[in-house]
Amino acid sequence: MLAAWLPSSAARAVDDEHVLVLGRISDDPKTHYEQLKPLLDYVVPRMAGVGIREGRILMARDAQQMASYLRRGRVDWVTETSASGVALEARAGAKLLLMTERDGVSRYRTVYFARRDSGLTSLDQLRGRSIAFQNISSTSAYFVPASELLQRGMRLELLLSPMDKPSDDTVGYVFARSELNIANWVHKRLVDVGVMSNIDWDNPQRVPPTYRSELRVLHVTPEYPRAVEVVRGDMDPKVEARLREVLMQAADDPDARDALLRFFKTTRFLPIDPVSEHALKYLREGVGRVRTGVE
Repeated sequence: MLAAWLPSSAARAVDDEHVLVLGRISDDPKTHYEQLKPLLDYVVPRMAGVGIREGRILMARDAQQMASYLRRGRVDWVTETSASGVALEARAGAKLLLMTERDGVSRYRTVYFARRDSGLTSLDQLRGRSIAFQNISSTSAYFVPASELLQRGMRLELLLSPMDKPSDDTVGYVFARSELNIANWVHKRLVDVGVMSNIDWDNPQRVPPTYRSELRVLHVTPEYPRAVEVVRGDMDPKVEARLREVLMQAADDPDARDALLRFFKTTRFLPIDPVSEHALKYLREGVGRVRTGVE
């Protein structure tokens, strides 16, 4: 019944229908295992009626490996950001099961910002300028802003460093790895524009209060889901339905409180409503645009 950690080389037996495998794309498997295990241990005994008797955790080093695991049936369930979730839909035939509310927030926006003295007032002025994204897996600080710039007809050019300069007809981009680095690079004039979620923009640990008077918001996107739960496309419908039911009921169960908190500070799981489905449709198109136009 308890979760076991499978090494990435472990194979899943054909007759393992009684096992529920929770996956995670991870560069820190030990930490992520400790975050995933309590919720899996909560879920598994509540799935006995559909034949689930054991839970396992399988880490993937990147999105490509996780897509392979889902296609081959080695992972059943993955928790991901919304852009990564729709990318797994496209690459692996996976299905979005539920939205994930973290810290009481189920949807957020991308904020673009620049220095007040930069002369920038609109995204249409970004040709010949530079922008700092976070990393290639970020929804709010990569996929959404990159897609929006491409949709506006701009061409993106990868820069060697923040010191590098783009061509006059392109928008140069670099990856800063953290929100604080993005704020620092804009404040220090290393790049012209930064992007991050509105949650991070409002967090003084991400954008120091001393920077505020020197920065201005250029643009804010519409809302989109913060995170999603994903299942493999050929999951048994009875298992899928019961997993959805268990997760949606967890927020009302005191026994799940600690497990949810450790599961990336999850507060509850929500059905994908029409408004969120519309936002996910936009994300699907955007992820495809970035894959084609940038990567």
